[in-house]
Amino acid sequence: MALFSKKESKIKPEFEVLPNHLGIIMDGNGRWAKKRGLPRSAGHKAGANVFRTISDECANLGIKYVTFYAFSTENWKRPKEEVDALMSLFKDYLLEAKADMLKAKNNKIKFIGEKEGISEDLLELMNEAEEETASHTGTTVYLAVNYGGRQEIVSAVNKLISQGREQITEEDISSNIYTYPECDLIIRPSGEQRLSNFLLWQAAYSEFWYSDVLWPDFSKQDLYKALSEFENRNRRFGA
Repeated sequence: MALFSKKESKIKPEFEVLPNHLGIIMDGNGRWAKKRGLPRSAGHKAGANVFRTISDECANLGIKYVTFYAFSTENWKRPKEEVDALMSLFKDYLLEAKADMLKAKNNKIKFIGEKEGISEDLLELMNEAEEETASHTGTTVYLAVNYGGRQEIVSAVNKLISQGREQITEEDISSNIYTYPECDLIIRPSGEQRLSNFLLWQAAYSEFWYSDVLWPDFSKQDLYKALSEFENRNRRFGA
């Protein structure tokens, strides 16, 4: 059980039970910017800073796998200006994150999703980040870029078909999806209560935690609240 003191905002709780794989839908950047009369790109930049804080804290807590939903296959439909700003932000993040991770010699970064549509220079940075952190033994941080849960399952099935498989089992798909096959907890801030095509296969028995807090305002304390609720739930793996 998580232990909180009266000075909860300053003290990190201790958890006896943590999710092995945590999924986070980083939602609310645009609304956060709109509330402040700022361009949507400002919201994405603020959200990227929160991503770094929360991913670092997940590693500090000892969570083994964390998947962040950054850019869905549907996000290409957004205005070109916003998409371009997001891609530029990814580049800036990668340059900074690589240095952080190499210095820490701990977190491992992996990108999941389709490569089609992503620029060559960004793909090169993504590959470098994966290669340079491949030997790290800490938290595996999956960053879902150009990702869709349905597309992930189709990709796994097509991979198995290409191998000549005529019958496919659940174990086969679990072994060929992008991430760790089971997701224990999914966090979605911003007030929305849906998966939005995120980790559809992995979420079969996931617990869910929702919050009205927009992602750029999401804090370590919000993470602790979600983990505390997860720790105290009676999980049932069935109907």
